Amino acid sequence: MKFRPCIDIHNGKVKQIVGGSLKDQGDTARENFVSEQDAGFYAGLYKNDGLRGGHIVLLNPVSSSYYEATRAQALKALKEYPGGLQLGGGVNEKNAAEFLDAGASHVIVTSYVFRDGQIHYGNLERLVAEIGREHLVLDLSCRKKDEAYYIVTDRWQKFTKVRLDENILDELAQYCDEFLIHAADVEGKSAGIEAPLAELLGRWGGCPVTYAGGVGSYEDLMLLKRLGRNRVDVTVGSALDLFGGPLSYRNVLELCEN
Repeated sequence: MKFRPCIDIHNGKVKQIVGGSLKDQGDTARENFVSEQDAGFYAGLYKNDGLRGGHIVLLNPVSSSYYEATRAQALKALKEYPGGLQLGGGVNEKNAAEFLDAGASHVIVTSYVFRDGQIHYGNLERLVAEIGREHLVLDLSCRKKDEAYYIVTDRWQKFTKVRLDENILDELAQYCDEFLIHAADVEGKSAGIEAPLAELLGRWGGCPVTYAGGVGSYEDLMLLKRLGRNRVDVTVGSALDLFGGPLSYRNVLELCEN
């Protein structure tokens, strides 16, 4: 299990938020932490520690008045650590290559591929043709409904009709290099992981998968390591001391590596 660092940017600031609270209208979210450091600071830290495959997420839509400030922070992080970080948030066929050229190792995509509640294979195929599957991470972040997990889009605000299961993982893995999966119902709450989701991902065991959401203790990390069969990578946000939480960044790195 590898530790995958994160840099979440909202309204031009590095933040940790409660995922389910994010609203495009008014650019609001319930905040756990707002950093005094810029995105370049965190990218430099991750670079110095040799951590690759972390993700930068732009949490403002392109239509937001804050988008350019958020984008500028993201570009600062990419410049600091070229080739070391992935980037997601408003990525599509037209701007994906721009972010790769700016230093992203991969782009992370959800809403461009999942449209009107379904998988838009035309968009997915155009994106792969433009940048290659080796540079694409599909964000299959999900929320629970009717005792199943469904992929959600538009910064986790809209449910699709696509159920997250082993069949859909098999199908979509043909188009991308990795999956990023936020358990959006517990994202930012530091109150425990979505154990059934972790178990599903560990059982599948295809391409690399990064799980995010709910980690609030070292016991949560050990549970994810066990349920994920030590092959599901992890992101820790609000619970990390880098973002005002109780878990030591250094201890988390050591636990994941050992």
